[in-house]
Amino acid sequence: MPLKAEKTMKKGIIFIISGFSGAGKGTVLKEVFKMVDNLGFSVSATSRKPREGEIHGQHYLFMTKEEFEGAIDRGEFAEHALTFGNYYGTLKSEIEKNISAGKDMVFDINFVGAENLKKTYPDAVTVFIAPPSMSVLKDRLIGRGSETEESLARRLAEAETEAKKIAEYDYILINDKVDECALNLVSIIKAERTKRIRNLEFVNKLLEEIEK
Repeated sequence: MPLKAEKTMKKGIIFIISGFSGAGKGTVLKEVFKMVDNLGFSVSATSRKPREGEIHGQHYLFMTKEEFEGAIDRGEFAEHALTFGNYYGTLKSEIEKNISAGKDMVFDINFVGAENLKKTYPDAVTVFIAPPSMSVLKDRLIGRGSETEESLARRLAEAETEAKKIAEYDYILINDKVDECALNLVSIIKAERTKRIRNLEFVNKLLEEIEK
């Protein structure tokens, strides 16, 4: 049965999901969205070219490099980073539109983006999804069939850098089995939604009723 978000929350919660390329974040999140209500996915903007099957506005907001840099100059991004020669970023308008309406938001971004987004939204909840081992990660990357020897080496080197940042995340999940990892992430979302600090308005209403 889908989880119901607390109606008393003033603003939505920001969940930042990071992980190595090839760790299976997208697959895990696809399962999570089937189980959780009132959860939106932030569509990141990027200057890279679409891969086969990717749809503008659904998987990414695809921009040219010039368009992206123009948006940076206008201060339209809450966070952005240059990764593997391409820009990736999160538009402020996408965030505010949803959390102001009380909708929780999920962001699939790397550790650089996570650090930058936390500066703007310090209450954001961070989760790192990791594979069981680096050898499993390598096998998954090769299995995608889209990596050249050069790009594979770059992604593995990037994973080594990212690994040094894992301890800074609020939660760490090991994606050995997709269904188990997804259920663990759902548990995190449920726990964060019921934290005292996010339900003070409800508590105050109860106290007001008692005092009447």
